[in-house]
Amino acid sequence: MELRDYQWEVIEPALEGKNIIIWLPTGAGKTRAAAYICKRHLESRDRSKVIVLVNTVPLVDQHLNNEFSFLKNRSQIAAISGESSQRLLFSEVVKTNDLIICTAQILQNALQSQEEEMHVDLPDFSLLVIDECHHTHKDSTYNKIMEDYLKRKMKGQNLPQIVGLTASLGTGGANSLKGAQEHILQICANLDTAKIMSSDKYKLYLNTHIPQSRKQYDVTEERPLDPFGAEIKEIMSRIHTYLDKPDLSTDFGTQIYEQRIVELQKEGAEGFCRKTRVCALHLRKYNDALLINESVRMIDAFQTLEEFYLLERATKELQDLTERFLVQIFDRNKEHLLALAKDARYENPKLDKLQQVLQNQFRGDGGSRGIVFVRTRQGAHSLYQWVLDNVDLQQQGIKAAVLTGAGYSSQAKHMTQHDQQDVIHRFRKGELNLLFSTSVAEEGLDVPECSIVVRYGLMTNEIAMMQARGRARAPNSICSVLAKANSKEVARERLNEKLEVLMEQAIKWVQQMPPREYTETIEMLQREAVISRMMRNIEIENRRRLHDPDFVRLYCINCNEAVCHGSDLRTIEKTHHVNINPNFRLYYRKSPNAVEIPRNFRDWKPGCSISCNKCGQDWGMEMIYRAVTLPMLAVKNFVVESPNDRRTYKQWSKVTFAIEEFDYSQYCETNFGLDD
Repeated sequence: MELRDYQWEVIEPALEGKNIIIWLPTGAGKTRAAAYICKRHLESRDRSKVIVLVNTVPLVDQHLNNEFSFLKNRSQIAAISGESSQRLLFSEVVKTNDLIICTAQILQNALQSQEEEMHVDLPDFSLLVIDECHHTHKDSTYNKIMEDYLKRKMKGQNLPQIVGLTASLGTGGANSLKGAQEHILQICANLDTAKIMSSDKYKLYLNTHIPQSRKQYDVTEERPLDPFGAEIKEIMSRIHTYLDKPDLSTDFGTQIYEQRIVELQKEGAEGFCRKTRVCALHLRKYNDALLINESVRMIDAFQTLEEFYLLERATKELQDLTERFLVQIFDRNKEHLLALAKDARYENPKLDKLQQVLQNQFRGDGGSRGIVFVRTRQGAHSLYQWVLDNVDLQQQGIKAAVLTGAGYSSQAKHMTQHDQQDVIHRFRKGELNLLFSTSVAEEGLDVPECSIVVRYGLMTNEIAMMQARGRARAPNSICSVLAKANSKEVARERLNEKLEVLMEQAIKWVQQMPPREYTETIEMLQREAVISRMMRNIEIENRRRLHDPDFVRLYCINCNEAVCHGSDLRTIEKTHHVNINPNFRLYYRKSPNAVEIPRNFRDWKPGCSISCNKCGQDWGMEMIYRAVTLPMLAVKNFVVESPNDRRTYKQWSKVTFAIEEFDYSQYCETNFGLDD
């Protein structure tokens, strides 16, 4: 395996067994350097065991089939991600393989699991490689794994060597050099890093031989007239009048307004004020439509509203005066909105600019490939449809596809792992030449032929900027920032460029710290992190015991019907929350078909989705656990009442009462007169 001189330079301490962060630009071969470290590690140590962690599913197969492929003939290698059945037998996979490539969540689940077939401990490994290691902070999965590492380190246990890989450590939100330095030191402490390694001897070679894209700003002017958006704002004003809240923000079509409406929706739910909650829900949908209108086509915004109201009619009884008012106001304006959405005179100027950028890149060149990064899955699908409907772009030979995350989203269809792999494979082969992607493709996706990256109306941090820019790896490639002139997006991009320089200064300062001072600082930060995690765990445990489950009630978030007590709930695999009271089935109705989840689970499979029998509000779904059917509830669909107050929650982990683990044997014996 051949390495370049600068790669030999940065891996030297790792070959001596030290923990390091490899900091090299995108395209400079960090993964190849890490693969060589793994090779040497496996060759030089008895009973060695290597695990390579990535933060997105597409990188699992990319690493296996590219940089780590040369090890297949030398070692036993396994690659595991969320849809792989091997994750359920992770302990066995670790025992029978020398090197495992997996998503970080797979390892975290295995560390926490009590199942023998699944459970592993960090000392089972001798080398841990963490790709895109800048994510090792706060409550990220990487950092949870490393918190376990640091806790064990304090006890003097033998632990794996750590090698982190990154092109962009970032500044952690800091705008000052001191703040950036503190952020870099914290990342080093989290990763138990002895050194940050970058190339000093061969920096000139890196700057001249590693292709870096040329950045350009493609800005558009304001849309001169927006009657479609104006009509939506008029409808929102009428809902405000009906709601009779004169102090409510009218900054329609902004993230600030969305935050205020989310708060209002929460206030309405917790106060059992259905009028407030339902109006806030509908106002949020109109605000979503304004944001879509600002980003992509008017027809996309209209279709979002139309689909929402079709679903409302299909799932809700609409007996409530407020719901009827809101549906009627949309129905009265529907035809006018549709006519405005189809009027090309008022279309989004960003689309014309994007068309120019793509035509300039793909004109007369069959080899061009590009990625357009967007904020949401919905935006990716809308732009994909725009390309399909655009005759000029079709004639230019653009063959597009969507690439988004594999997690479930209520806004847009999620992709399976197989879907992702297929799109990336076809893009690499050239069968596709344009991807509309969310952040899933920002980090690590390696397509050397990619010649243009477009950051379409994005407002992200400096890490996302640097990572997305690094996807354009072909010679003379372009990174386009497409946004409105004098917009917040352009201002943020300019700030990111300054933060990138600040990050480089902070890293150099950390690299030049006196060794003793650096070591003492890292040890202090690690002690503080372990103590802080311990205190947080105590706080969480105390919060879970604030209230007796018998005195906690759950109400449907839509109609406020009381449906169960906290003591009716149990957890399965510490993750799924089910109701074991047989009388609970009186309160919900089932959909005709089972929910489709593109994954296999060891002990259960999805059943039908369930909703409130009284109002049709979605509650969750049934799970079939070892032949027993149980309703599995999403806490966001309920108001939780304790002796102190009524609250809504996004996660079950935040509730203030303890939920026992499900006892399968006891349940069967109680309900069927059977032992396990």
